[in-house]
Amino acid sequence: MAATATKPMTAEELLDMPDDGFRHELVKGALIKMAPAGHMSSFYGLSIGAELWAFVRANRLGRVYGADGGFALATNPDTVLASDASFVRQERVEAVGDTVGYFPGAPDLVVEVISPSDRYTEVEEKVAEWLNASAQMVVVVNPRGRTVKVHRSLTDVVTLTEADTLDGGDVVPGWQLPIADIFA
Repeated sequence: MAATATKPMTAEELLDMPDDGFRHELVKGALIKMAPAGHMSSFYGLSIGAELWAFVRANRLGRVYGADGGFALATNPDTVLASDASFVRQERVEAVGDTVGYFPGAPDLVVEVISPSDRYTEVEEKVAEWLNASAQMVVVVNPRGRTVKVHRSLTDVVTLTEADTLDGGDVVPGWQLPIADIFA
């Protein structure tokens, strides 16, 4: 019996999918179904996103997106990822306008919270996808280890503990968040 090839899913087809209670991403045309995050993972993502949103809004730096926003990173085959929180600079927001569908390209800053169902290898693969799509900073929150890893590239990675402060650097100038505040 010959194997049948399945047609890769497109970003448009993903956007048109009915809500089934799960989050979905698209990686090179393959649909990835994800369980909802655990309550603490959701709490950490929203807490960081809220702090980021307040700072970005007060300083008119761009837009902050929540966990349900998707970013179209590649086409043919399509890749659409979602983060737990993210930031896009104002000039990029203005260039795109109020487009329908997914934001074209990676956010400037990505926040990923490792949930109980995540495998570390899968999180690292997703970090690589974000960075390869030109994200400038990927922040990975590890609630179990109570640490935060800041990825500026695949090789420029800094691990922060509760004694440290997350700094937006040149991506979100002036934004800082004590790691202890994330896990408080």
